[in-house]
Amino acid sequence: MNKQEFLAQLRRGLRGLPREDVEERLMFYGEMIDDRVEDGLSEAEAVAEIGNVKDIVSQILADTPITRLVKEKIRPKSPIRPWVIVLLILGFPLWLPLLISVISIVLAAYIVVWAVIISFWAAFVSVAAGALGGVASAIYFVIRGRALTALSMLAVGLLCAGTAILMFFVCLAVTKGAIWLTKKAAVGLKHMLVGKEAS
Repeated sequence: MNKQEFLAQLRRGLRGLPREDVEERLMFYGEMIDDRVEDGLSEAEAVAEIGNVKDIVSQILADTPITRLVKEKIRPKSPIRPWVIVLLILGFPLWLPLLISVISIVLAAYIVVWAVIISFWAAFVSVAAGALGGVASAIYFVIRGRALTALSMLAVGLLCAGTAILMFFVCLAVTKGAIWLTKKAAVGLKHMLVGKEAS
C-alpha cells in the first residue's frame, strides 16, 4: 500500500470526526511516512511499519472523547427544515420517554454488573476474614489446652484461606473482564457515532 492509499483509507475510517481532527491526523501520518521514506525506506515499507489502518482508527477513536463525537454527529450539515422541527415537537411526548427508558435500562444494567462484582469482592473479604478467624481460634484453643478443637479450627481456617485465594483470582478476572467490556462498549459506541470504519 502506498501513502495515498493509506491516507485515503484513514480518511474514510475517521470520517465521523470533526474535519480539523481528521486533517490533523492525516498530516501527522503523512509526515510520519515522509520521515521514514527520507530515512531510506520505500513508501510501502514505511506504510507497513506504521501499522494497520483499522488499528490506527480504533486507537484514535479510543483516545477521542465521546462528547466530541456526539457534538460532531448532531451538528446539522444543512439547515433544519421547518417540517422536521414540527415533527420533533409533535413527537416529543413519544420519543422523550422512550429515550429516557433506553438510557435508564442501559445504566441499570451497568450498575447491576458492578453490584455483582462488588458482591464477589465482599464475599472474598468475608472468606479471608474467616481464614484469619479460624487461625486465631486455633491459637486460642491451643493455649486453652483443647487440641482437637484447635485442630478443627485450623482446618477451617486453612479451608477458608484456600477458598479466599481462589476467590481472589476469580474476582480479579471478573473485574478485569468488566473493565475490558466497558472499554469495548465505549469504543463500539464511538464507532457507531463515527460510522463504518475503513475496510
